Amino acid sequence: MLFLARMDVTFPESLTPEQVADFQAAEKQYSGDLQRKGTMKGIWRVVGEYANYSIYDVADNDELHRVLSGFPMYPYMKIKVTPLADHPNVTDAVAY
Repeated sequence: MLFLARMDVTFPESLTPEQVADFQAAEKQYSGDLQRKGTMKGIWRVVGEYANYSIYDVADNDELHRVLSGFPMYPYMKIKVTPLADHPNVTDAVAY
């Protein structure tokens, strides 16, 4: 099943720059692992915001929840998930 997720990150002001950098490094590693496994099909930055859109290919809602809640920044994220379905106008030229 494919899902589109928008993640907005807001760190509390109480975090130090070093703590934020640690979260960012851990996030990069976790995200990279998901991409290498094929769970995360793509990720795009939202221009001018600390946010991204990403596409996940998972078995079901429960797996998606496990994946999203595993992000190191999860406690600081607002996440909106949109389930995706096949579109009848997709051609063979479009690869997922």
